Amino acid sequence: MTLTSERLTSWRRAATSIIGVLVLYEIVARSGYFPAVLLPPLSKVVVTLYTSLIDGTMLHHAAATLYRVLFGMVLATIVAVPLGVLMARFKPVENFCLPLASALMPIPSLAWVPVFILWFGLGNTVAILIVFYASTFPILLNTWSGVRSVNPLWLRAAGAMGAGGQSLFWKVMIPAASPFIITGIRQAFLRAWIAVIGAEFLAASDFGLGWVIFDAKEFLNADLMLASLAVIGFIGFVFERIVFGSVEKATVMRWGMVRAAKT
Repeated sequence: MTLTSERLTSWRRAATSIIGVLVLYEIVARSGYFPAVLLPPLSKVVVTLYTSLIDGTMLHHAAATLYRVLFGMVLATIVAVPLGVLMARFKPVENFCLPLASALMPIPSLAWVPVFILWFGLGNTVAILIVFYASTFPILLNTWSGVRSVNPLWLRAAGAMGAGGQSLFWKVMIPAASPFIITGIRQAFLRAWIAVIGAEFLAASDFGLGWVIFDAKEFLNADLMLASLAVIGFIGFVFERIVFGSVEKATVMRWGMVRAAKT
């Protein structure tokens, strides 16, 4: 099966799943079991989504939330990847950082929101820091695991062929650990969305998709809430299928770290 046909098959399966869920939702919504104000039909949700996109409000809120997610994740990646490498390569760093990560990671990011509000007030800072907190540990621990899993024979073989410290790092260690690092970033992206939406709920900011959902709840605007959820799902779908998929193809598959599954 060629790469193009594999992509078409993958997109077709994804479309089938999404359409199936939408059809099921429409059947339930029109069954009359739930009040229309609580479970509006798809037509009303689509109209609300279209209207909010045309007037720019939904785009504004989506951009604000995505900015917080990406900013926090970039900061987390800058901190977590080098620290994970140091943990894997130097035992004292691992002994110091691993207990902290083990203690802090189980604490839900949303539990920090009231504390961060007291420390930093309301606004972008709290949301970005919550995303940073939620994203750091998956990237850190996956990087640490990935570097530790590098086959020592590869390092010795590269050293025997004259590879120096930087060459070993960039041409052997990072490619070998890349599946773990990318997995960590994917996990961090999911945790970041949970964190940022919750932060926008609790931090009472006046923009962002989380704020839209919370504000719509107060007025029983279920169609606006579902439209906002659809935007979040669309952004997640695009990042998973296009962004992370492209990064994986450009790194992991290109370096031969994984083999594409054959159907």
